[in-house]
Amino acid sequence: MSTREERLFQVILAPHVSEKSSRLADKNRQMVFEVRPDATKPVIKQAVEKMFNVQVESVTVTNVQGKRKGRNAGRRQDWKKAYVRLKPGQDINFVGQQ
Repeated sequence: MSTREERLFQVILAPHVSEKSSRLADKNRQMVFEVRPDATKPVIKQAVEKMFNVQVESVTVTNVQGKRKGRNAGRRQDWKKAYVRLKPGQDINFVGQQ
């Protein structure tokens, strides 16, 4: 495996599971992932296609601000979220994978 492929596997940190992401997956064939802060749309697309063997239609990215904890205690780290729309007929099943 080349170093370029190894970098692709490090782009996606985790799937982001929430009520909203479940609704998006059912209605719009969109999956939500937590990605590295320096990841770009083309790199995220390549990583998803390589890791899950699916075809990606589009990628939308948002930067999420970390929550504040306490009055002056501090705050959580900022992170990046990617909404990945799959082409028709494509699906990623997180529950069934081993």
